[in-house]
Formats: sequence, C-alpha cells, structure tokens
Amino acid sequence: MSSLSLTFFATTAPRVLVPSSSSNPKLSPPSYSFSATTARRHSTAVSFRSGARRTSATCPCASFSSFNVRAMAKMVQDRESAVSSSSASDEQNKKMLNIEVNHSRTFLDVRSEQDLLSGIGREVEAGRLPSNLATGMEELYHNYKNAVFQSGNSRADEIVLSNMAVAFDRVLLDIEEPFTFSSYHKSMREPFDYYMFGQNYIRPLVDFRSSYVGNVSLFFEMEEKLNQGHNIVLISNHQTEADPAIIALLLESTNPHVAENLTYIAGDRVITDPLCKPFSMGRNLICVYSKKHMLDVPELIEMKRKSNTRSLKEMALLLRGGSQIIWIAPSGGRDRPDPVTGEWYPAPFDTSSIDNMRRLAEHSGIPGHIYPLALLCHDIMPPPPQVEREVGEKRVISFHGAGLSVAPEISFPDIITASKNPEEAKEVYTQAFYNSVTEQYNVLKSAIHGQQGLKASIPSVSLSQPWG
Repeated sequence: MSSLSLTFFATTAPRVLVPSSSSNPKLSPPSYSFSATTARRHSTAVSFRSGARRTSATCPCASFSSFNVRAMAKMVQDRESAVSSSSASDEQNKKMLNIEVNHSRTFLDVRSEQDLLSGIGREVEAGRLPSNLATGMEELYHNYKNAVFQSGNSRADEIVLSNMAVAFDRVLLDIEEPFTFSSYHKSMREPFDYYMFGQNYIRPLVDFRSSYVGNVSLFFEMEEKLNQGHNIVLISNHQTEADPAIIALLLESTNPHVAENLTYIAGDRVITDPLCKPFSMGRNLICVYSKKHMLDVPELIEMKRKSNTRSLKEMALLLRGGSQIIWIAPSGGRDRPDPVTGEWYPAPFDTSSIDNMRRLAEHSGIPGHIYPLALLCHDIMPPPPQVEREVGEKRVISFHGAGLSVAPEISFPDIITASKNPEEAKEVYTQAFYNSVTEQYNVLKSAIHGQQGLKASIPSVSLSQPWG
C-alpha cells in the first residue's frame, strides 16, 4: 500500500490549567483556577481543569483566553506535595505530573516582556536551551506580539505575555524531557490541557468579524452520523501549521464535538520541530512521513516507509471501532502561492492518498462518509515560499479573518458507474474532491479577501458567522 502523502497542519494547558468563567468575558481574559476533578477520579491525583466552557452566545472575537502566568506558577508549587503521595492508577499521567513539578520555572514567574526575553538568555547560559532555538523563540515572540496588537484589543499586552510565557514554558519542558509521538497520538488533556493551550494561543490571531463557515448544517449532519457509529473522512486543502486550531475555533460554538475529536493525519515536521511540538501534543494525530520529505535522507527511507505502514494499521483499527472523524490533506503539504501571480489556491490532490483513505473506510466494516473541506487561513501563518528540507522555519504571523467550508459527501460508487475502468474512476473521484474544495475556497476568498462577506454565498455554499 502506498504511503499517505499528508501533513498536518501544523499547525498545538494541563488539564493543569484552563480558564475559569469571568463575570464579563468581553472585558477581561479569564484567570485560571484549581480543580480536583482528576483527584476524584484517580484517588489523590491532582489536576487543573476548565471551570467553564465559553457559551455559543459569546463572540470569540471579544473573549481572548490567556493564561495567568503567576497563577500557573503558584499551582505548580501547590502540586509538589500532592504528587509525592499520589496513588493515581494512570502511570503515564503520574509521570507527566512529576515532570511538570521538576522542570524549570523560568517562564512561569515572568511579569514583563523583559523578564520573558531575559529568561531565554538565562536558559541559553545555563546550557538548557540551544542558541538557535532561542533565536527562533525571540523571533516568534516579536511576530506574535505584532500580530496580536494588530487586533486592537485593549488587553493585547497581557494576552501576548501570558500566551507566550506558557508557550515558552512548554517548549522548554520538551527540551528537558523530550516527548515522543506514537503512530497514533491522543490529544493530551491531563495533567496539562494542551488542546486548550493551542486554542488560547491561536484565538487572538483570528479576526472573527471577517471569518466565515460554509454550509454549517453539514457539520450537524456529521455529528448525527458520528452518534450513529459511522465514520467521517474530511478531504481538505492545508494552509498553515495552525489549521487544526483554526478549524476548531470556527466550529467550537456550534460543533464542539467535531472540534475536539477530529483526528489529523500529521506529517513528521510538526512532531519534531521544537516550536510545533507543544501544539501538536494537543491534537489527535495519525503520524506519517510526507511524500515530499520521504527522500530527504536516503538512509531513513526504509524506516519512514515502515513507520507509515504502522500508521495505516493504526488508522484501520480506529475506523473499525467507528465514530471516528479524520482530516487528511492529500496534497502532501501546505498550499503555496503561485510564484508568478502570487495568487493562493489549493494544491493538487494525490490520487493514491484519497484512494487509500476510501479503501480504509470501506474495509472497516463501518458505514463511512467522505466530505470535501475547504480552508482559507494562510494570512494568519503562511508557510515559507518553497518547501524547506530543514526543520525550523521562520514563523510569519498576522491577525486576519479565516474561512472553513464543507460540501456534501462524494460517493465513489456513483463515480465508478460512470467510468470506463477502476483507474479512471480513481482519477475522476480525486478530481471531484479537488473541484469541490476549489469552488468552496473561491467563495471564502471572495468573502474574506474580496470583502463581500456573507454576500459571497452561492447556491452550493451558504456562508454564516455562527458565533455572532
């Protein structure tokens, strides 16, 4: 079986830290509070969890979630005595708790930009942080700061300091205790909620006033099918490392189950790049090596192929269990602009990738449905102009609107009955997905870049702002 040619989007706190409700979420970012939810489930084990979910009535553009860094530091201190006597049955959770307690607090105690940036320098001097990574962290901080300030939010300085302090803390933790992803990685929600960490970090970069969802009713249709035990596959274009967070942010007010339970086919870049790993840890992932990087190191080709075979087996097992929703970008990487015109468009889809997914879904013995999904968000975190061999790209970041749209499922039996042979049917099937994604993408482009807003809707793509 040929390998899947996909990468994640890349673009990923404890259910250790998460926002508690605020009396007026539009005026102040939430603070973080201690909860013993996990302790009730695992004897004396300690965890920090979300005090409240944001309701659909709250506009996400008005409620930027951020971490209270000093509160986080206090919570880590409070955990020290509890961890030593913990009798949690989950050894992995207990191991992560101990790692949390023992790791450097350099970025947990910061109170200013100067504290944050000087902390990077101290970690380099102490030999805990590579100098090249430190340079990338400083660059990321300034780019993120500029993007959040573009939003005009009155709490931009607090949001930037809080989110970047937690991001750097997670990066440093992974340098101290490197995390290794398995072929199938489950979103890590305890003891630190990496999913909410990623959501809170990307949220301030999305201009919800100029963001749109196409055919939101189809996401409700998907949820009904998932509740019936069916599987869903989303054939999508791929634009940024932040794609998973942006998809989840655009769906969280209407379809939180889809937002939190999506499994992404992820390329190896986002599980090896130190600045990506913490965000990837918060997503459900099937980890694969992209065809675009399969031949980068000749002596690793066989290892990569074997790893991809294991990942396909993991995916087959998931699908056999039912109620799975899987995102795949059959282009094998992120979209890039035309080098001459500068225009963005979905990269071509690989026929073998779509055919592999179709066959996996069919052979699972569970009803499956495959939908074309379009995503427009490249302005927020565009990829480098060309595919880079080395890990550690420069992150350019902006505050901008984003768009997500889905079209009705496409049935292979309907395609093959009209084709002359199976191979032709596979090509026609792939083209049908690409044509649908491109059509939806162009509608989103008219709405966001063409500033047509909801008027950009066409009969096959009905735009809305469900968070409004």
